[in-house]
Amino acid sequence: MSYRMFDYLVPNVNFFGPNAISVVGERCKLLGGKKALLVTDKGLRAIKDGAVDKTLTHLREAGIDVVVFDGVEPNPKDTNVRDGLEVFRKEHCDIIVTVGGGSPHDCGKGIGIAATHEGDLYSYAGIETLTNPLPPIVAVNTTAGTASEVTRHCVLTNTKTKVKFVIVSWRNLPSVSINDPLLMLGKPAPLTAATGMDALTHAVEAYISKDANPVTDAAAIQAIRLIARNLRQAVALGSNLKARENMAYASLLAGMAFNNANLGYVHAMAHQLGGLYDMPHGVANAVLLPHVARYNLIANPEKFADIAEFMGENTDGLSTMDAAELAIHAIARLSADIGIPQHLRDLGVKEADFPYMAEMALKDGNAFSNPRKGNEKEIAEIFRQAF
Repeated sequence: MSYRMFDYLVPNVNFFGPNAISVVGERCKLLGGKKALLVTDKGLRAIKDGAVDKTLTHLREAGIDVVVFDGVEPNPKDTNVRDGLEVFRKEHCDIIVTVGGGSPHDCGKGIGIAATHEGDLYSYAGIETLTNPLPPIVAVNTTAGTASEVTRHCVLTNTKTKVKFVIVSWRNLPSVSINDPLLMLGKPAPLTAATGMDALTHAVEAYISKDANPVTDAAAIQAIRLIARNLRQAVALGSNLKARENMAYASLLAGMAFNNANLGYVHAMAHQLGGLYDMPHGVANAVLLPHVARYNLIANPEKFADIAEFMGENTDGLSTMDAAELAIHAIARLSADIGIPQHLRDLGVKEADFPYMAEMALKDGNAFSNPRKGNEKEIAEIFRQAF
């Protein structure tokens, strides 16, 4: 019996399903917003009648003034936050609307933190370091992967040290999240694959986390099942609405799971690849996941055996350890089927960086909930196995 108390955090209101974007204006109005800073990237802004255009239309129909900041880069940088903050203050905005995947959402959270907290953002890295309320944030999501629209995590890159850092606080939670699968149709196959594997990593790490509980397990289990049944189809045909909708649900559920059960060594290590090499986060997670899973297998073989079953593997008659091994094979096969690179050496990673990345990974805020406690030598060896 567990005598531990848990908390469960999600945004106040969450909308999902086709045409969910239609509520963005009225929700900003209900939050008291008069002038919104819309945070996005140049690629999304350039799409005619895309997510940004639709969001702008609904905001203006609701009487919300809006100014666009489209300076977000992949793996958002502290410099992106500073540039966005300058626009937020210059334009006297009072609400933040983020449109995109994890990068715009995290940058928007960073702008909210910088607007309400003094000093270097890096000084707030860690858990529950924020002391002041942020401006209201409404997160319009366009990818099925990061789930930043429903989490308390703000992940940024320190451009001086090239280290990704995480600010984890309930104050980072958006007031409203919007997941409209119609905004995800037609996304490129590589993006769909990478974000989908990010969602799978969230679900798997949450399920085996030291902080898992029956409530987070329920979300993680359903997410794993949905991803196993729909990610290949979403990659194969970007206009497959059923697959897109199911992946949107999977990403949302995985986000709810890891927002409360936390993550592990996959994310702790992937952050080093993102900070040092600017590697896409989903790709880094996908390459590392089978190798970290094998390392963690002895910590909870029963749950890995469960994962094999959730992913459609036949575990009848197998021992727990043999069934657990099937989970690793299922993860690796899914990753290969959707075209994810299988080795870090193919992504420009240098072996000489492994000791430094291992050291920093163990300091990452995600490392502490991993089910097996490792050391720098072991983490460096996992990098080598993935190489």
